[in-house]
Amino acid sequence: MNNLWNIIPSVLTLVAGGGWLFDRRRHRQEVESLKADNRQKDMNLSKMYVEEFKENIADPLRREVRELRTEVNHLRNAIQKINDCPHSDACPVYSELQKQQDYDAADQHSHRD
Repeated sequence: MNNLWNIIPSVLTLVAGGGWLFDRRRHRQEVESLKADNRQKDMNLSKMYVEEFKENIADPLRREVRELRTEVNHLRNAIQKINDCPHSDACPVYSELQKQQDYDAADQHSHRD
């Protein structure tokens, strides 16, 4: 009987230790599960931010660039037809373009020095 009283604390310690080991393993699994959930949430947030960026910034910029290209092409076509115009010698648009071209050339020359 005396031996039984000596064994009981050892058995209880062993059972408590086994429970601790089981709890530790379960805790690790919960932590890994939470990490996976957080990674998934981060990925979802990233996707949402990318979609909002595209919708609110990238797509409007693309449309604006497309419109600007169209306008520049129309302007380029009009400028190429200046020489065919009978009033090209006194054309205020052509003279303004020449002034701007001369100004740009002088500005580039001053930056080289």
